[in-house]
Amino acid sequence: MKRTTIAKLFAVTATAVLAVGLAPKAQANDRECSNATLKGTFVFSSTGSITNPPPEAGPFAIVGTQTFDGNGATAGAARVSQNGNIIPVTLAGTYSVNPDCTGTFTVQISPVGITTHLFVVIADNGKEFQVIQTDPGVVVSGSGRRQ
Repeated sequence: MKRTTIAKLFAVTATAVLAVGLAPKAQANDRECSNATLKGTFVFSSTGSITNPPPEAGPFAIVGTQTFDGNGATAGAARVSQNGNIIPVTLAGTYSVNPDCTGTFTVQISPVGITTHLFVVIADNGKEFQVIQTDPGVVVSGSGRRQ
C-alpha cells in the first residue's frame, strides 16, 4: 500500500514538474510574431512635427488606412496635414516583423515623393501597432488598429 502511494505521488509530482517546465515555453511561442502577424486593413493616425529641412518644418499629422498582405508588402491611402496644408496621399512599401513583435516599415508617400522609415511594436495579437518615425529631423509617432 505504501509503495502505491509513493508511486502515485511520484507520478503526480513528475507531471506537475513537466507541466510547469513546458508552460513558459508554450506562452512564449504564443507571443511570437512574423510578417503574417500584420495582415489585413488597419486604421492609423500619427502626429508630431518635422524639424528639418526648414521648408517642411512644422506640425504634422496623418490619418488613413493601411493594408498589410502578411508577406511584407503594404499599401494605403491617407490625408496629411503639414503646417495646416491638407494633402491626399497614397502609401506603398514594405515591412518586416521580428519574433519579439517589433519591426520596421519603409513607406513611399506619393505624390509628395517622400520615403519614411518607422520602428513598430505590435500588440494585442496583431490587432494593433505603435510606431515612431526614425528619420532625422522628424518627431512623429502614432498607432493603428485592425478594422
